Amino acid sequence: MNAVFVFPGQGSQHPQMFSRVPESDDLPRLLDAAEALTGLDLNRLTSNAMLSDLTDTRVAQPLLYLCDWAWGRALIDVGLEPVALAGHSLGELAALAVAEVYSVEAGLELVCARSKMMAEATESVPGTMAAVLGLDLQAATSALADLSDVWVANDNAPGQVVISGTVDGVARARPALEAAGARRVLALDVSGPFHTPLMKTAALEFSVLLNAAEFRTARFPVIQNTRPTPATDADVIREALKAQMAGVVRWTESMTQMRSYDPVTLIEAGPGSVLSGLARKVDKITAVSVEHVQLETIVEEVMR
Repeated sequence: MNAVFVFPGQGSQHPQMFSRVPESDDLPRLLDAAEALTGLDLNRLTSNAMLSDLTDTRVAQPLLYLCDWAWGRALIDVGLEPVALAGHSLGELAALAVAEVYSVEAGLELVCARSKMMAEATESVPGTMAAVLGLDLQAATSALADLSDVWVANDNAPGQVVISGTVDGVARARPALEAAGARRVLALDVSGPFHTPLMKTAALEFSVLLNAAEFRTARFPVIQNTRPTPATDADVIREALKAQMAGVVRWTESMTQMRSYDPVTLIEAGPGSVLSGLARKVDKITAVSVEHVQLETIVEEVMR
């Protein structure tokens, strides 16, 4: 059985997300480094937080990155060798650290800068997002074709996309999507028009940092959000990551690529079970979450 590690992004965080992470000598110093980079009391939030404490982008992204990375390393440390890695939005940066494209420390610096840039962008360009159930990418895109300030941001699974844009743009999209056959349009608790052209200024700013960062050949192939084809080349990976903040998360295509490794088990390495839940909508993928299945059981499943 082949294994693909997938790393969840913002929205999967919860107050207990570090409680089940296998013990690591690296996490304490990395959390200290994250505090130094952000000026925020992140250590306290790993064990004494309300969900509302974790909604701030500048808090959520560094903590999720470290939680995702710690789970990815734990899976490798128990003997699992993935055929590929992928991460949803922020999770892609953790995937690249686990793939050793850059060090976990260098990735943390990028994540802290990214979270600050995105938070600042939402202050100047407020926005929101909504999940759309019952429409595929083509149908949702067609429904939005005549509307302004709203786009498909995530193609998450067959019959599930996420739209993003200004508050007014997303509100105007609801009747058009429902007329096109959407079963539900659910507002998401976010404050920015993520993965749309409205994030282009922040994306360009982040690209400057990516151009200056050292990227290495990936140890494991990485399936990226804006280029859902396995890649190991450092320059190819860098360019795809530069497009991510203002680009569509092509997760359905990513899962189709994962399915090509049949027989394959998708292992969600991080908090929650959003990605393993999405994978169950795709034939020929077995999916498990590290939060819901013991590591030993996962190893037995993959190696049998």
